[in-house]
Amino acid sequence: MGRAYRPGSGAGGVRPPAPILFIAAVLFILFLSAPALGAGSVMVVALDGAITPASDKIIAEAILQAEALGCEAIVITLDTPGGGLSETKEIAGLMERTSLPVIGYVYPAGATAWSAGTIILLASDVAAMVPGTIIGSAQPVQIGPMGAEAVNDSKVINAVVALAEEKARINGRNVTAAGEFVTKNLNLNAEDALEYGVIEFISPNLEALLVDVDGFVAKNRTLATSGAEIVRFQPGLRLQILSIISDPLLAGLLLIVGLYALIFGLSNPGMGAEIAGVIALALGLIGLGFSVNIGAVFLIVLGVVLILVEIQSAGFGLLGAAGLACMIIGSVLLVPIGSPEWYTPADYKIDALITLLIPSIVFGLFFVFAIYKVAEARRRPTYSAKMEEEVAEALDRIDPRGHVMYNGEYWVAVSEEPIEAGELVEVVGKERMVLKVRRKG
Repeated sequence: MGRAYRPGSGAGGVRPPAPILFIAAVLFILFLSAPALGAGSVMVVALDGAITPASDKIIAEAILQAEALGCEAIVITLDTPGGGLSETKEIAGLMERTSLPVIGYVYPAGATAWSAGTIILLASDVAAMVPGTIIGSAQPVQIGPMGAEAVNDSKVINAVVALAEEKARINGRNVTAAGEFVTKNLNLNAEDALEYGVIEFISPNLEALLVDVDGFVAKNRTLATSGAEIVRFQPGLRLQILSIISDPLLAGLLLIVGLYALIFGLSNPGMGAEIAGVIALALGLIGLGFSVNIGAVFLIVLGVVLILVEIQSAGFGLLGAAGLACMIIGSVLLVPIGSPEWYTPADYKIDALITLLIPSIVFGLFFVFAIYKVAEARRRPTYSAKMEEEVAEALDRIDPRGHVMYNGEYWVAVSEEPIEAGELVEVVGKERMVLKVRRKG
């Protein structure tokens, strides 16, 4: 006779313990409240102003930081009149070598991406513009006696045309328009660029851009950017200094001022102009693309030499101050050490900066202490000056020569008036080992 089924009996009726039900409920709630698939973060880096030797370093560090953070994509906002061709090629290469999709975005409203900016936009995996922005005018120019002049050398023109067309072809864009950007200085606004197939999207702001590109396929991956967190890249102190001195006008002025200051300093030594000239020349060369690390090491070594020379010469502090400035500037430019082929976390950069700046600070404090001691020694009266107007006692009759007791020592003394033994006298001078004295009045 079979047994009647009762709820809760048998294997199928075992109730799970209450803690398991609670954990399952929490996990279910967390699953429902988790962000949508692909809602990560997007790194945004701005290229404002001219494309200079500092620009490719900014893009390189931003890409490496975005890769380290696991960003979904990187957005390069463009508002530039153009810049150096070598820097443009380097930036395009960085964009192509990274595994992250790169979105070129002419931003904000009223911005332009002329010349080098247009080629960078063509090299991006996704190209977008804000309404009212313009791209084009990519014919190379050179600085001549009459100012900026268009380059008409067919060798240069053909090379730039090939570069622009190849970037457009790789990313499936209008190759003809890419060539005419260079040969005819073609300019397009956002609507025309979209119609001609030069860009993929027109987006009024960053948030709208992330929604527009969501689902777009780039570098064999589907972008999931809708609702992604916007992380803005902030250049460190090193990159900020490089951006300032990389301005072509400022770098040129530094070279000119440095050259004339060096000539003036060598022809009129001792005024410090030669030191200022060397510093200006080093900064100008770094600004024009000379190796930053070599220039930084040169400034640090120059700073150490100047401080050592200042300590040995005991001058007025000019060489020491210049040396301290060289060491501080060089230390800042040297962080991070080496080529930026790897991402250095912020904590490491802070530690490296502190490590490099501590010697500069120590040298600076030692320099200030040494200068203070030198100045104090110069203000201190000489031994002969201290002897004047001090009191001594005549040991015998001084007429005009005799002996006195001064500070527990026997001294030969002379006086213009007779002085009897036991009288107190004042020291008024000293000639070699003979004191000049007079009766204390």
